[in-house]
Amino acid sequence: MSDFEHLEAEWAFATQAIRAGQVRTHEQEHSEPIFPTSSFVFSSAAEAAARFSGEQPGSIYSRFTNPTVRTFEQRLARMEGAECCVATASGMSAILATCLGILKTGDHIVSSRSIFGTTTVLFTNFMSRLGIETTFVDLSDLNAWEGAIQKNTRLLFMETPSNPLTELVDIRALADISHKHNCFLVVDNCLATPVLQKPISFGADIVIHSATKYIDGQGRCMGGAVLGTDDVVGTDVYAFLRSAGPTMSAFNAWIFLKGLETLEIRMKAHCDGAMKLALWLEQQPQVARVYYPGLESHPQHELAKSQQTGFGGLISFELKGGKEDSWKLIDATQICSITANLGDTKTTITHPATTTHGRLTAEQRKESGIADSLIRIAVGLEDVEDLKKDLARGM
Repeated sequence: MSDFEHLEAEWAFATQAIRAGQVRTHEQEHSEPIFPTSSFVFSSAAEAAARFSGEQPGSIYSRFTNPTVRTFEQRLARMEGAECCVATASGMSAILATCLGILKTGDHIVSSRSIFGTTTVLFTNFMSRLGIETTFVDLSDLNAWEGAIQKNTRLLFMETPSNPLTELVDIRALADISHKHNCFLVVDNCLATPVLQKPISFGADIVIHSATKYIDGQGRCMGGAVLGTDDVVGTDVYAFLRSAGPTMSAFNAWIFLKGLETLEIRMKAHCDGAMKLALWLEQQPQVARVYYPGLESHPQHELAKSQQTGFGGLISFELKGGKEDSWKLIDATQICSITANLGDTKTTITHPATTTHGRLTAEQRKESGIADSLIRIAVGLEDVEDLKKDLARGM
């Protein structure tokens, strides 16, 4: 580690989010440059050979080496407390790269049921074709996790908080179980971000991000990231990226770098707005239940207080009616954007059973707690009083 890298490691979180990873060119630019190039030239055939063999560091081809992407990777790694980061084209490609980078035919995954619907589809419909089977368990049930582990289990996967029900699990306790059985613990940290939670500090081996969400923060670009150790992420996951090419573009990496600069400020505002809106929703007679870790009514409120520094910007709630009532409320809104994305400055609203989890079977949705009356809101940065009035139109 260089003297400058030692200095970066000592910086506070806010400073890392703005300064870490930047290496200025001879132009001495203040903002990070974008390198929109597919390839890089070499001074000689010998230098080209040394780069391709790995004997000499440096850029080769933007499918797997690009200076702008590298700056984003190094900055996010600092913020998460990870040795290494591999950036990908999307959050789903980050999960795929993790699985195909470290698993082989005959291996087994234990996953929480409370995960993004597309992740469930990836595990059940596609990983199974490669001979990699998945057992699903309740997120917070540590005994179920341990009971599902087989001799060929290699990877434990979960989101905490989960999407959309904001369920949690004790990361440290699950890490102990995972390591006792020589498994990798993979945590999707998309909803919390490193601002609110650092899974590696609790013993997680790998952290996944959909940079599309809060890291971007304005719904502009697609991207993902895998973080962990040099010998796993920096070797095995990177090898998959280099060969298969689910690559983050330089332009998107630059956008994400700008997003990281304001991530801490935005997450605090998202948390503040979500808390106020969740308390208001609990008081509405049409609402049967509100899912938000900041509420004392949340079954894992104390756990959220112990392993997160904030409760996040995602709220889900069930109406006392069914799908028709939920759709009526959603359609009545004029400020909230009806879209399945989240993490935006603009508040978004969606009906999980027919969108994000629509490809699951009715039985899978029932097991995951996705009711027809469930509505998910990703609270943006608008005035909360305006959001209350907007939702009240459909109540």
